[in-house]
Amino acid sequence: MPNTAENCPVINERVDDLPLLLAQLKEMRVPELLNEAFPTHGNWRGLSLGHVVTVWLTFILSESNHRLSHLRPWAAGRLQTLRVALGVEVVETDFTDDRLAQALEYLSANEKWQHFEDPLNRHLLRIYDLTGGTVRLDSTTAQSYGEVSVDGLLRFGHSKDHRPDLPQIKISVSTLDPLGLPLTATIVSGDKADDPLYVPEIERVRATLQRRGLLYVGDSKMAALATRVHLAAGGDSYLCPLPATQIPAAHLAEVVAPVVSGAIKAQAIKRRNDETGRWEKIAQGYEYPVTIEADHDGQRVQDGERRLVVCSLAWAKAQKKGLAQRVKKAAVEITRLNQKKQGKVRPKTVEAWQTTVAQKLHKYRVVGLLDVTYREDQQMRAVRAYKERPATVRVVPTWQVEVTINRTALAQAQAVRGWRVYATNAPQAQVSLTQAVLAYRGSPVIERGFRRLKGPLSLTPLYLTTTARLTGLVRVLLIGLRVLGLIEYKARRALAVRDEQLAGLTKGLPKKATARPTTETLLRAFEGLTLSYLGGQWYLTPLNALQTRILDLLDFSSEIYHRLIPRFLETQMKMSET
Repeated sequence: MPNTAENCPVINERVDDLPLLLAQLKEMRVPELLNEAFPTHGNWRGLSLGHVVTVWLTFILSESNHRLSHLRPWAAGRLQTLRVALGVEVVETDFTDDRLAQALEYLSANEKWQHFEDPLNRHLLRIYDLTGGTVRLDSTTAQSYGEVSVDGLLRFGHSKDHRPDLPQIKISVSTLDPLGLPLTATIVSGDKADDPLYVPEIERVRATLQRRGLLYVGDSKMAALATRVHLAAGGDSYLCPLPATQIPAAHLAEVVAPVVSGAIKAQAIKRRNDETGRWEKIAQGYEYPVTIEADHDGQRVQDGERRLVVCSLAWAKAQKKGLAQRVKKAAVEITRLNQKKQGKVRPKTVEAWQTTVAQKLHKYRVVGLLDVTYREDQQMRAVRAYKERPATVRVVPTWQVEVTINRTALAQAQAVRGWRVYATNAPQAQVSLTQAVLAYRGSPVIERGFRRLKGPLSLTPLYLTTTARLTGLVRVLLIGLRVLGLIEYKARRALAVRDEQLAGLTKGLPKKATARPTTETLLRAFEGLTLSYLGGQWYLTPLNALQTRILDLLDFSSEIYHRLIPRFLETQMKMSET
């Protein structure tokens, strides 16, 4: 039967953000570098490992779904788009769940992964001119509904997702400012402590960046003396808050006392408000020098350290308010113990009263802030006659509790609210007190990456259980996290250079403009683009003005969409020949 318009099938493919994501991954050289670092077995047939992972990443980023079995039907409905965008032959069977599981096992090889990750990082730093000197270190957990195995990664531990009832894995990540670009990651079992993960991660960063003199920023778990000495001995700097084990409450009160008494005038720390353009005081503090000393690689190492005593004004206000509320609630709850009600059991001895009151003080964390006194009363209780026993009156001792707020202790406790001591070995000329505070306050950058891992990249809940596949999956998603960060960075940088804003990203508010769009909203702007085959010809939904402008900001030509139409390609070729 001749191929006429009447008997030609009608095909519709959702294009959406696929060409944009594939173009970004190609610009990052992800397919090429994966193929170079992970040579496959001779039995591997069809689409290369690099292209399989690239398509899977596109699916994850576009659909927020990492399920292996869901990729094949998704790809089957987009074969024309994938063939043209990748420039290679693509068939549905390239994306079976067995093939994806095999790809994850390839990516789990640590040495080969480093052969991929190191050139990827250096390529991204070069082409995007990322010269930031601040590296952030932190870890997160990802829970699973799988079963705990003796030699696997899924273990019970302290859950950062507040799900201690589920087994989990732990991921230690390093990122580079200003965009929070992931550099390295270590995947360990969910029962591991955070402290031992910092030094290996630091060594991986040094190997991949091949640079020293960086500033490493972390939380109080990075403040272990061995970690700080390791950084200093290697020619790098650190910035981290010191935990209560190193700066107990009594010591904190000592270093804050000079500011409270007026002996030391605290330096105001200001930050410019992006919305109003005004400079606002956000903190105050001062610094003093100390010398740290510890053994490192068999040698005794000494290094000068700056202790930054800083009070966050907003945090201090919230803490003072919270402490006052806790004191008030504790006083009210202890006083209510005096009430006599039917069915209410009251302590009968002074020891029982003291135990009950102590529990209340610990509950509200106000030990030492309330003065509690106990008063013994005599209560006359009538005893009815029973058989030969006559009626009598018995004296029963009872206790009453009186509570007063210790104003002096409360004032001392309020004085240290919002204060914290930070440690850094960076010279003041390199990192001033203000710069140190602002650098540490940039920590939400890495936390935002963790939220993206568990949100748009669908890390949790985990459906895989074997160590190799869990490791491979996390590594795939970390490539996706780089994609999200770089798209956002490129768009914001272009808008800043042009001193422009982008409108039309918010549904229902077409005139609302922003100079800091997110990758998620940029990708959402391409929803609805469809490639259709009708009457023997291909048709594509025309790009609107917003979509064209986004492509321009990302330095991509609209041809990445137009070339999906074979007729468009033929016309372009004829024009180039003439």
